[in-house]
Amino acid sequence: MKVTDRAYALELDKNDPLAEYRSKFVITDPNLCYLDGNSLGRLPHATVKAVGDFLSHEWGNEVVTGWSHWIDEAQVAGDLLGRAVLGAGAGQVLVCDTTSVNFYQLCLAAINARPGRKTIITDAANFPTDRYILDGIAKSHGLNLVIIDNEDPAIAENELVTAELLEKYMTEDVALVTFEVIQYRSGARSDIKSITDLARSYGALVVWDASHAAGAIEMNFDDNGVDLAVGCTYKYGNAGPGSPAWLYVNKKIQSELQTPIQGWFANEDQFGMGADFVKAEGIRGFQIASPSIIGIRGVQVSYSMIEEAGINVIASKAAIGTQMMIDLFDEWLAPLGYTLLTSRNPQERGGHISLGHPDAARICVALRKFANVIPDYRTPNAIRLAISPLATSYVEVWDGFQRITSLTETRQYEKIEGSESRVT
Repeated sequence: MKVTDRAYALELDKNDPLAEYRSKFVITDPNLCYLDGNSLGRLPHATVKAVGDFLSHEWGNEVVTGWSHWIDEAQVAGDLLGRAVLGAGAGQVLVCDTTSVNFYQLCLAAINARPGRKTIITDAANFPTDRYILDGIAKSHGLNLVIIDNEDPAIAENELVTAELLEKYMTEDVALVTFEVIQYRSGARSDIKSITDLARSYGALVVWDASHAAGAIEMNFDDNGVDLAVGCTYKYGNAGPGSPAWLYVNKKIQSELQTPIQGWFANEDQFGMGADFVKAEGIRGFQIASPSIIGIRGVQVSYSMIEEAGINVIASKAAIGTQMMIDLFDEWLAPLGYTLLTSRNPQERGGHISLGHPDAARICVALRKFANVIPDYRTPNAIRLAISPLATSYVEVWDGFQRITSLTETRQYEKIEGSESRVT
């Protein structure tokens, strides 16, 4: 059976061990091809009930007395998330704040833990928030920010930073190295262990941003010796727009790192309200303030679902689904002027692929307007397309690619003059 036959995708769905999970999500339009779960996951039905129950039966009834059992939920939800998607033992993950705040916290903590060292290393293709925060830290602390130009194909293929490439920039002056586990634009997948081991051999710490990876692939943080990591929960985590982020601090280094934002939740005697800050032992020492309990309810629902399904099974479906995308690209889209910006090696990608086209921006708008397909666009010419393994069927992906092909062949996208939305 050929990949260009719709029956190919239907057969994959028939044998999909995760097929039952699709019905657990709110899908109001069964004809919509939602290929943007790498930006925002679908809403689980159970989240609606969980949040409603919290409002009615906990906050409504208990008011402030509820804090007696809410107060440590950032840690409880963190342990769940760590088990479900990170390969992290208990006491190393908090669900709290935003990815940006957590990234700032851990990067500056890592830099301060390496006094006398003045160099930070990241890459040009890193997510803008990470680059902007690093730039601000470097300027305010008189540090040297080294940016690997992995947007240059002569330096890195598909934006992938390897340990071999990184080593060219490593010195004994490097305090911090930070990359994405999955590059947000190209979908390139970093080798967590080799990069972490290399940085450690020079005495540097590594902060990983796993926002585009968590919930789509296995990462095995503990086994791979990860120092520090951050990520969001609203992409493959399906926890909702603006849902709390998470941070990971390996137990081996928790005592040597000091939080730059010394919030009261991180104080050892939190309710002593004393004059001095004394960092709490363990992962609580990295928490700034009150967790979003409403937001954590969404995290608990979605990551319980992921834990039940199994991250290994989820990762397998992501690999199969992205391979089908690449095969359909070869058959249908390459002849129409598209280019593949993601690796063909399943070990070098996650849950999304990226396609290049000179009219990518207009095509993305046209797909939403004319074809009932939702992708997303990233400058300068990338169309990102994802399979979110719990919520997305194989035939949904197949139909989406068929519609992209039809829209391109008919040049419908040329009718688009711009977009009314600031969001791409």
